[in-house]
Amino acid sequence: MGVGIHDSYFLPNDAKYPFPIGIEAAGVIEEIGSEVRGHRPEERIAFVSSMQPKGGTWAEYVAVKATSLIMPIPTGLGFVEAAAIPVAGNTALKALGTLATAPVDGSLFIAGGSGAIGTVAIQLARQRGWHVAASASKPNHDYMLSLGAHKVVDYGNPHWREQILEWMPNGVDAVLAVQPGTSAESLPVVKDGGTLVSISGDAHISECGIHMTGVPYQMDVLDDLVQLMEQIAAGEIHLELEQVYPFADALAALAKVQTRRARGKLVLRRE
Repeated sequence: MGVGIHDSYFLPNDAKYPFPIGIEAAGVIEEIGSEVRGHRPEERIAFVSSMQPKGGTWAEYVAVKATSLIMPIPTGLGFVEAAAIPVAGNTALKALGTLATAPVDGSLFIAGGSGAIGTVAIQLARQRGWHVAASASKPNHDYMLSLGAHKVVDYGNPHWREQILEWMPNGVDAVLAVQPGTSAESLPVVKDGGTLVSISGDAHISECGIHMTGVPYQMDVLDDLVQLMEQIAAGEIHLELEQVYPFADALAALAKVQTRRARGKLVLRRE
């Protein structure tokens, strides 16, 4: 099961203890409903399922609606790796999808590049021909450069904006603001006519000449997500797992992601 900052936030109003949280996981289909098409028992899948009255994905068995985001796990990819991909991959693909009209060789700054979403977004953006800069704490700089980032800055350095503008004097074409509060902080590095995508849900900021938007969650990126999983299985995109926790340590994993300092993804594994 994937672990994310969102897992303890979106509980149904009528949730009663004990109630499993979690919205992503990977496993094997045990049974399907009589009207389900396109899936079969014993199929290996990864999925995103909004929490339902019967609970989330942190459980031995999960009831998943056929309308949920469900992907076959490609050969060569294990359940632990597959469970780490759905939310981060889905979010990164949709955020980058808002930049479809930007220049093919445009410049992108990712505010919070070392987490699960940033790790995927750096690599996808580089595949699409973008010049990529990202921010993270100093210990993660070599890691982000290894993913393909051209420029890395320390968000703790008060001069990081000047460093981005030294790299792109006219400002960047786009920003993905992954961490909360980074939308307002990143506006000064966006060029006139550029785009800022708030992934964390920062309040909309009206800035002349800059288009600010959220993640278009209604966008269909299923085919791209399946392709992303295949690329990870083939070793073409790196999947960073900071730690795999036994299910008994689920609360420790949740506490870790709530610090917003995890590198890559955290995953729970049932033994």
